[in-house]
Amino acid sequence: MAASDLSDAIIDIHDLTRQFTLYRGTGSRWRRKRDVITAVDRMTFRIERGEAVGYIGANGAGKSTTIKMLTGILVPTSGTVRTCGLEPVRQRRRLASRIGVVFGQRSQLWWDLPLRESFSILAAIHRLEPDITRKRTYELVEQLEMAETLDTPVRQLSLGQRMRAEVAAALLHSPELVILDEPTIGLDVLSKQRLREFLRAERVDRGTTLLLTTHDMGDIERLCDRVLVVDHGRLVYDGSLPGLGATVGARRVLVVDLAEPTPDLTDLPCAAQFLASEGDGMRQRLAFDAEQTTAARLLAAVSDRAVVRDLSIEEPEIEDVVRRIYESAR
Repeated sequence: MAASDLSDAIIDIHDLTRQFTLYRGTGSRWRRKRDVITAVDRMTFRIERGEAVGYIGANGAGKSTTIKMLTGILVPTSGTVRTCGLEPVRQRRRLASRIGVVFGQRSQLWWDLPLRESFSILAAIHRLEPDITRKRTYELVEQLEMAETLDTPVRQLSLGQRMRAEVAAALLHSPELVILDEPTIGLDVLSKQRLREFLRAERVDRGTTLLLTTHDMGDIERLCDRVLVVDHGRLVYDGSLPGLGATVGARRVLVVDLAEPTPDLTDLPCAAQFLASEGDGMRQRLAFDAEQTTAARLLAAVSDRAVVRDLSIEEPEIEDVVRRIYESAR
């Protein structure tokens, strides 16, 4: 692959593999059994600049191991990896100035210092000019609503306050790539919403590339255009979120509130399946495959039979879609 091709992608990995060797006792004091565990198995994908990509899978699927190789923490067993056009292990110091990383369970802040001091130390580590530091800190404090916590020791912050501070710390030096590992874990609904809105704005305003791993599918739905699904170290899906549902035949659900009690809508002249009714048929749920019909056609068919007062559409549960992907890959 040409160097120019590598520079076009923010992340470029090819046949990336990481194995771990484990030794177990056999009952003999002189012998141990050697097991080789493949955590990432010949992974290949590219992420272009400015993309927002969700990287999802079950616990132990290989997500964290991949991230550690992308950031230079782990050395690949085989294959190639380039992050921001750099070799993560050999050029780790240069890479650190171009990426930001947020681990939901680990902090890059100084626990006993006021939050303001953590930002000052991080600015010094990244060798930011004082004027740039002041301007960027002000932007982040305003956008993430941290003004009231700047002089509070990190250990006294609530979980929501600390996670916003972690994101600010990762973005202080305006990195090209931000890797977010469970950034909303443990947050309440309002804190999640604020964080998601900020990340969307950061991407639009600065062209920041986002790579997000999470078990909260709301993060994926609201932040990402593209989804990578990994199972047992192998990439089993790479595409759009709607395409993920279509791959396994996931269906959307039309929920209609009717003006009066109505018999179950079990025989509509379009590809839909009656699921359930409530309140003497005044609310009914109908599943449909977006590849076979549209919500508008289904609604028209319902309207021919009853007066519709209100409606909503429920998207497929992503956890269920991912489970089906796993099952089809085995």
